[in-house]
Amino acid sequence: MAGNVSITLQNTDEGRAIINAISADNAEAVVNVYPSMTKIDCPGRLIVNRESIESEMGRPFDLQELQLSLVSLAGNVDEDDDKFVLEWNR
Repeated sequence: MAGNVSITLQNTDEGRAIINAISADNAEAVVNVYPSMTKIDCPGRLIVNRESIESEMGRPFDLQELQLSLVSLAGNVDEDDDKFVLEWNR
C-alpha cells in the first residue's frame, strides 16, 4: 500500500514540542491543527527523531514518552531508541 502515513498528537505543551520537531524533520509533512489535536500527514514516510524532540523540549526525551501524547497513527511502525519511523511496507 502506498500513500500518506500520519500521526495525530494531543495539543499539550509536550505534544506541541513533538509536533514542531516532526515538522522540522519532515519537509513534506502537512500539519492540520484542530482544537484538541494536531494531525500530521506525510507522503510515504515520516520520521520522529529523539534528538529533535530533546532540542525542542530542552530536556532528555525517551521515545516511549511519545505514547503519552499520541492519539492515532497510520502506517507501519519501526522504532528504536533514537527514531520512530512510520511508513507503509513496500
